[in-house]
Amino acid sequence: MHSRHLNAPACDPKPHTGLPHNKLLVLFDGYCPFCQASIRILKSFDWFGWLECRSFREPENIPPLTPPLCPDAMEAEMHAVSHCGKTVRKGFAAFRMIAWRLPLLAPTTPLLYLPGMGWIGQKAYLWVARNRFNLIPCKDGVCALPATKTGSAEKSG
Repeated sequence: MHSRHLNAPACDPKPHTGLPHNKLLVLFDGYCPFCQASIRILKSFDWFGWLECRSFREPENIPPLTPPLCPDAMEAEMHAVSHCGKTVRKGFAAFRMIAWRLPLLAPTTPLLYLPGMGWIGQKAYLWVARNRFNLIPCKDGVCALPATKTGSAEKSG
């Protein structure tokens, strides 16, 4: 007989993300220098190895969830997925989910839930996400994205 905490989210016995139960999958834009730097900082605070950070640009990194994760939504915002795939958060809500797992941030994380912080945080997050290719200069002010499946190169900047 299995016992589980009454407040724990119900998960299938077999995780959908393929991660251990204590891990959180963080899907970010691996083509974005700002995003890469942000993930490096988050990982430096991840003393217990609770974050599994992967670029959504690599199809094999996207877990087969039902409903599936939307590529356009992942392009617009970082996603955090619980080990079992039952909880998916994006943008500022994903950051709050991540912050609970980082010992340096956890003591101040309740402040992210004060009235109005969700709205303010999401607005700030979306501004940063929209401008992410301008926040860290790329070569000649242009970030080159790898060739798409059709073979053409995309530019963002």
